[in-house]
Amino acid sequence: MANPADRHPANVPGPWFVDRSCIDCDVSRQCAPLMFEEVDGQSVVVRQPATAEERRDAARAMLACPTGSIGVVGEKPAVEGLFPEHLEEGVHYCGFTHRDSFGANAYFVRRSGGNLLVDSPRFVPPLVRAFEETGGLAHILLTHRDDVADAKRFSEHFGARVWIHEDDADAAPFAKDLLRGPDPASITPSLQAIPVPGHTKGSVVFLLEGRFLFTGDSLHWSRTRRRLSAFRDACWYSWEEQTRSLARLADHLFEWVLPGHGNRAKGAPEEWRRQLLDLVREMQGKPTPTEW
Repeated sequence: MANPADRHPANVPGPWFVDRSCIDCDVSRQCAPLMFEEVDGQSVVVRQPATAEERRDAARAMLACPTGSIGVVGEKPAVEGLFPEHLEEGVHYCGFTHRDSFGANAYFVRRSGGNLLVDSPRFVPPLVRAFEETGGLAHILLTHRDDVADAKRFSEHFGARVWIHEDDADAAPFAKDLLRGPDPASITPSLQAIPVPGHTKGSVVFLLEGRFLFTGDSLHWSRTRRRLSAFRDACWYSWEEQTRSLARLADHLFEWVLPGHGNRAKGAPEEWRRQLLDLVREMQGKPTPTEW
């Protein structure tokens, strides 16, 4: 739990605060961007929530925070039912991010043919109950080695198949379904795994129904730049390889960008293709700073 005695001095006065245990994963700023901003490598409260909607967003940030760094004095915010958060057509943001994955976002997808979990949140009762009440999990899709977190616990609880690329498989030795080589592969008729080595050697994006692109840490929408971007400062395998991977990804159309780190966004497929090609050209040029 957040410690009021360790409150960061840059927080504005009021009941909501962030303490110094924040690891700057950006989760709070995604959940409640009007109330949280970055100061000296840490999130802080820059405006106290003033409406019911803002208090809901702040509560989502508090639940999603992987380090329990967000607190509120006096108030007891309503937290029931905040996660999974529905985005569109059965696709949900899980919240409850895990410290082991540096607060990476995970997603739950409800489908009649079998529900999906993309990367792993914390194994917590609110999510477990929500998954149970909607039919459990058929598949757990791991985009890369960094965001495995509690995937094994979810797999064991629900009997779900776990998918990961063979080049990152040592991070999830319990995964029995390995993606191999550089070519796209179909997991179901509506779900495609597309290898995108670069961030890690075994990075994969998953394209659902030609609309929802789960990108792990290979691609995100940047609030700062207002367009698609990639984290050069957090590329663990090969920036050149990641550039080539994203160039190939431009052959695929999608509407939603749903990343592990960075903001999610919805847009027109042709506009995403244009932005993706612009990003590839930029990645081929001079270094650019990592920006959320």
